[in-house]
Amino acid sequence: MSELRSLEITDIHTHGIKGLTTATSSPEEILQIARTHFLYGVKNIVLSIYPAPIAEMRKNLEAVKKAMEIQSTSYPHDSARILGVHLEGPFLNRKMAGALNGEYFLEPDEKRFEELTYGFEDIIRIVTIAPELKGAQRLIRKIREKGILVSMGHSEASYSEAELGYRSGAVCITHIFNAMRGIHHRELGIAGFGLLKKDVYLEVIGDLEHVDFHALELIFRLKEKDRVILISDSYRGTYAGKKKKGERLEGGFYPLSVCAERLIRMGFEKELVFVSVTSNPIRFLSGAF
Repeated sequence: MSELRSLEITDIHTHGIKGLTTATSSPEEILQIARTHFLYGVKNIVLSIYPAPIAEMRKNLEAVKKAMEIQSTSYPHDSARILGVHLEGPFLNRKMAGALNGEYFLEPDEKRFEELTYGFEDIIRIVTIAPELKGAQRLIRKIREKGILVSMGHSEASYSEAELGYRSGAVCITHIFNAMRGIHHRELGIAGFGLLKKDVYLEVIGDLEHVDFHALELIFRLKEKDRVILISDSYRGTYAGKKKKGERLEGGFYPLSVCAERLIRMGFEKELVFVSVTSNPIRFLSGAF
């Protein structure tokens, strides 16, 4: 769709694409991820780092930082601009690991966070935390004091626990409905909180594999139009082949531009899809609430 190619599409949740991954110490691999996203019409990306031993996560952060420095001195016109990093963990709930390796999840702890992020504070834009974990509220407040955005995810939080996270400073739900407590009529949980709290942003994986068509329709109907952010959640296996029956869902199946195009073709309102991949993610990153 030519209209999509002209848009400033921003993907705030990508772990890699077409054999490439952020779980690397190579700045060149990070730059190749940016170039590959650009080939699919994505102009800006925030790179998501997997939970791993802290020393390994720091190597991943170092690779992104060096790649961003290379872009800043000689920005290529055939590449998506790297806007920073999303730490998807390690302060997550092992019961809701999803496709992540729960072996490396940690209890929220300010000293461990400092150990992980020291020297990289300038590139970290988002941190995902499970708000129900002991110490989460305090760590959320500390992270927000540093000017870093906090999202809630990989969580079995109740509605009230999610609300406590929000009151501590969390402002987004990471890939709503995926790797979290579902909605029940006696307990709406973290997903219900995200849908009902007007100023909370929602990340939504847009490949129609991770979230059903009708669930996505529900999100667009219920949620304020400036608070829905479509993401790819792409990974090294994106575009490596179709999901086999019974196979565990991992990352997203398509680049964000392809997700958007498919949703429009399936009948979702064009303008809602457009803002969810352009102005909404930029507004979120700017801290507008």
